[in-house]
This record gives sequence, structure tokens and C-alpha cells, in this order.
Amino acid sequence: MHWRLLIVGGLVATVVLLLLTHSAGFTKQPTDRLPVQPELAKKKAVASTQAEKGGKVCIDIKGAVNRPGVYHLLKGSRVEEAIAAAGGSTSQADLNQVNLAKELLDQQVIQIPRLGEQVLPLGDTLGNANNSSSSTKVNLNTATKEELTKIDGVGDKKADKILEYRNQHGSFKTPDDLKNITGFGEKTVAKLKDQLAV
Repeated sequence: MHWRLLIVGGLVATVVLLLLTHSAGFTKQPTDRLPVQPELAKKKAVASTQAEKGGKVCIDIKGAVNRPGVYHLLKGSRVEEAIAAAGGSTSQADLNQVNLAKELLDQQVIQIPRLGEQVLPLGDTLGNANNSSSSTKVNLNTATKEELTKIDGVGDKKADKILEYRNQHGSFKTPDDLKNITGFGEKTVAKLKDQLAV
């Protein structure tokens, strides 16, 4: 009979301890921020087992995130996953300026802007640039498809369109000539100009 009381008392103490530990670490997540999505959490759990196969990238995320800092993520991760790793975005984050689908590169700095903050085209920010310095420009007249896809906002399809235009019309005179290509509007070209040379 005495040993039963000890077992029951031990179980009750364990349950109380677990409840206190759980409630002490509980915080309500704001609803107006980029949430940590279940599929991202699942990827993070799998990441540790896949890390040896695919490798990891080390990134530094700053700005309008809940926990800015340095994070090690699975190679092939996207800016969206970096934001989730940093606890999600704050209510002041302007995610319209961020390419959430951009693949992360090792040693990349990701700056998440706040609402009303003007983002200058800097190297390795917002997941929009490659590892080269911000002074490196891509020459529209000599760039390969691979080099063109390193420009923020230019994927495989747009790179193909640039190459096709160049083959049909000759050299670009100015970066503004991109406006003659379907898919490159005035705003898009304005964003790309600092990354381009002719």
C-alpha cells in the first residue's frame, strides 16, 4: 500500500512539473505576422537528418523579424524558411519588397524591411543578390543564361526572353531596352537597372 502512494505521488508531481514547465514557456503568437508554417517546421525537423547529404548554408537575417541573427539552414532553403527560423516577421515587416521564394546562399545577409522603409539595392540583401559585391553588374549584351538568372527578378523564362531579344534585335543600347520585352514593365526595369550594364 505504501509503495502505491509513492508511485501515485511521483506521477502527480511529474504531471504538475510538466504543466508548470509548459505554461512558463508559452507565449501567444501574433496573428499579423508571417507564421511558422507546419510544412516549414516539418522541413526543419527533416533538415538535421538531411544536412549531411545536402549540406547547410549559414545566413544572417536582420530587420523586421522576431529573432534576428545567424542561422544554419538546409542547403536549398528559401528566404521564407529563413524568416520562419527567425521566429516569423514582425507586424512592421514589408514583405512585398522581399522575394520569399529566393534560394538562400551561404554567407548571405537578408534584410527584411519595415513598412515605409526604402530598400536600396545592396549586395546579398533581401535574398535578391548573389554572393558577389553590389558593384558587380551583369552585362545584358554578353551575359549567359546562368548569369542572367542571378539578377533579382529574372528566372529561367525571363532569361530566355532576354537572350531571344538579343538574338533577334542585336545589342541592348540601354537597360531601358528591356521594356521592349514582354514581362519587363517600367517598374521591373527600374528595380533591375542598378544590377545591369550594357
